[in-house]
Amino acid sequence: MNRKFTFFSRFIPDILAGRKTITIRDDSESWPKPGELLEVHTFEDDRWFCQLRVLEISPLALADFKEEHAQQENMSLPELRQVIADIYPGQDAFWLIRFEVTAQ
Repeated sequence: MNRKFTFFSRFIPDILAGRKTITIRDDSESWPKPGELLEVHTFEDDRWFCQLRVLEISPLALADFKEEHAQQENMSLPELRQVIADIYPGQDAFWLIRFEVTAQ
């Protein structure tokens, strides 16, 4: 089954170029399963821009964010911590979803 998933528009270039290969989400978006295909839309205007295959999903605490995660997000570790704090204020338990683009 193909289900819908969203990203902020600013991440589109990095996702499509393969520079962003993970996303960090809270419990409300922990439903994807490995192997599942996701139809990906922009958060702002619900515009389709690609299809992803979920490769892996695993729990990840804020305290356990590493430079490797930042590189997979195509940003520095301080930037990653700030982005996550802005999107999910006050939260410290997340899900790491590793993916690959299958169509664009």
